[in-house]
Amino acid sequence: MRKALRWLLALAVFIGTMSTAGAATAAQPEAGSSTKSGTSTASSDIKDQLLAIPGMSLIQEKPYTGYRYFVLNYTQPIDHRHPSKGTFQQRITVLHKDASRPTVFFTGGYSVNTNPTRSEPTRIVDGNQVSLEYRFFTPSRPDPADWSKLDIWQAASDQHRVFTALKKIYAKKWLSTGGSKGGMTATYYERFYPRDMDGVVAYVAPNDVVNKEDSAYDRFFAKVGTKECRDRLNAVQREALVRREPLEKKYAEVVAAEGFTFTTIGSLDRAYEAVVLDYVWGFWQYSLLADCESIPADAKNATDDDIWTSIDTISGFSAYTDQGLERYTPYYYQAGTQLGAPDIKFPHIEKKYIRYGYQPPRNFVPRDISMKFQPSAMRDVDNWVKHRAQHMLFVYGQNDPWGSEPFHVGKGAKDSYVFTAPGLNHGANVAGLVPEQKALATARILEWAGVASTAVRSNPSAAKPLATYDARLDKRNIEREPTLRP
Repeated sequence: MRKALRWLLALAVFIGTMSTAGAATAAQPEAGSSTKSGTSTASSDIKDQLLAIPGMSLIQEKPYTGYRYFVLNYTQPIDHRHPSKGTFQQRITVLHKDASRPTVFFTGGYSVNTNPTRSEPTRIVDGNQVSLEYRFFTPSRPDPADWSKLDIWQAASDQHRVFTALKKIYAKKWLSTGGSKGGMTATYYERFYPRDMDGVVAYVAPNDVVNKEDSAYDRFFAKVGTKECRDRLNAVQREALVRREPLEKKYAEVVAAEGFTFTTIGSLDRAYEAVVLDYVWGFWQYSLLADCESIPADAKNATDDDIWTSIDTISGFSAYTDQGLERYTPYYYQAGTQLGAPDIKFPHIEKKYIRYGYQPPRNFVPRDISMKFQPSAMRDVDNWVKHRAQHMLFVYGQNDPWGSEPFHVGKGAKDSYVFTAPGLNHGANVAGLVPEQKALATARILEWAGVASTAVRSNPSAAKPLATYDARLDKRNIEREPTLRP
């Protein structure tokens, strides 16, 4: 069975997997530096300042040369409209460089990574980074969980409270950023609290304005990559449904061995089809055109093992088991209540082979959690971005299916941009843009952060990241997100 992390291309979303319960003893900081530079002193320092914030508690400090790194809990209201109705502990991390540097507020939209990492904007501005775990992703989940309090405004209000608390320490400019659901999160935060941040860098952020109209995705899949690659992928996907009986038998054997169950989605058959229908989307989301060489060239004459392995490697047969769905319940809930979810057609597969089609997010959330879709939520954000965006940069990948419905900036927007990185997937970033756009984007990020030099202001082509590349901090290696069917 494919592990969730296997082979997937890097993606700047940095979804964390560590679950830390309770407070832990801080690691001994490395010796030999000042408080500002990120190493510690025995006297009152950045840790004391952080822990002096009401509601802030330390889980762990991890040493990292040139920085101080803290994993923290912050007390948040379950309902920001009614703060007296209970609280929960929300995890955040702080990568402290220097209080005199700008700060980047990173949101992955899922669990937070509790190992030191640095987003692209953080490297560009050579700043501090605050990362936030999205509400309702464990352990940042109220108990009991009132799922009606999981919405984009409540999540934006979480960020606003964290920013307000930390702004007293980090008084310089702030930028928000995130990739995929994190890019969406950064955008929603800007919509509801436009005065907090000095700039926004949103990577590969889907914008499903009208949930029932998804023809843009069909147009994408008809043209992406090359015909040869599309034909290979389509043939393997079709063949997996043609050979449903023998491959489902193999699936049942794996399920029995692993102890997987299907209570939420309803059956092994539903899960099998969902995985297979994710296959083509999953390839383009995480792979590059060159990776098509790994796809069986003659699906009809491929062995069952060849078909199974290709589907499992890209889609993952554990994805729609109860065990695979559980940790993403908050995402599926939001997809089915506000964010929307894409739907596509399969012209290369006869209808007789497709029993369920793309199943709605409702099928991936336990039935005891009620859901009702709010069609106005995304329309509101989309309208706001088009007409009122300021200092916002959206970056998409040319071959990323999630970019089929992107954000747009209209005449009312100011100093805002939408760029597409040629040939890239869901891991698209500023570094992957064409040179002119890369320079402009870098220059604008530096300017928004208040650290652009006179040379960069007069000549954007001179703009470069201020921090040297760090193989550990800047490694863009994350856990796989749900593929198509969030």
